[in-house]
Amino acid sequence: MEKLNLYDKIIAPLVTEKSTNLSEQNKIIFKVHPGANKKNLKKNIEKIFKVEVTKVNIINKKTRIKTTRGKKVKVKGFKKAIITLKKGQNIDLATGI
Repeated sequence: MEKLNLYDKIIAPLVTEKSTNLSEQNKIIFKVHPGANKKNLKKNIEKIFKVEVTKVNIINKKTRIKTTRGKKVKVKGFKKAIITLKKGQNIDLATGI
């Protein structure tokens, strides 16, 4: 297995209506590498964004079949992480990494 770089574990931030509402509770949602775990994500986010992480929750979204206009389409699954930051800290997703 190849060694992953610091920036390879975090693929992209997920910006949805639900994730925007969670940002009021100091929670940020990221799409992450399938091999990422909680300890590594916590270290990486603290190094990259220079914030203090309180908690990390990981959710595996499974691949599913969706019907669109009468056709069956496969929606690829992915892994996402909900990062809870210390009170008073935030990550500005508009500036990027």
